[in-house]
Amino acid sequence: MAEPTVATLSDPLEGCSLATAGISIVPLPLARKISLRVPPASVGAASAAFGVVLPTEPGRSARSGTRSALWLGPDEWLIIDENAEAAMPAGGLAGSIVDISHRNRTIEISGRLATATLAAGCPLDLSLQAFPVGKCTRTLFGKVDIILWRTGEETFRIDYWPSFSAYLFAYLSKAAQAAAW
Repeated sequence: MAEPTVATLSDPLEGCSLATAGISIVPLPLARKISLRVPPASVGAASAAFGVVLPTEPGRSARSGTRSALWLGPDEWLIIDENAEAAMPAGGLAGSIVDISHRNRTIEISGRLATATLAAGCPLDLSLQAFPVGKCTRTLFGKVDIILWRTGEETFRIDYWPSFSAYLFAYLSKAAQAAAW
């Protein structure tokens, strides 16, 4: 009898990065990611279970240690733990807890040209006034459905499906070159 094959997660952009004056585009290490859907009455219990206060204001995020919670909808959050091996609650909440660690990858864009680079492919106003630190949302970059999260004045994270890796990295690289002109 043949031995079973075990799939391992990999990053299609492993080893790719762009770092020039004013911009850095780097794939981040794999993280534990949970799609959480709970009714408003369960937000407190879910916050306690996950160890991070779930934001209830649209498009906001919260952090506690290596764990973050991004508000994506009235009853939907993306929970991210930078520790890919982190244990997550498996039940006991009224709602849905789905591990999507395998589904999304993350790129970090930082530097003084980060906003201009992202503006080349994103329809949102990414100024600090309109999109402050901590803001997150689903949107598009080029033809890619992304989750965009501003983690610093000049730092953003993009969560995307790995099948778009080559397209997304190429688009970001060209946009960074154009922003530097």
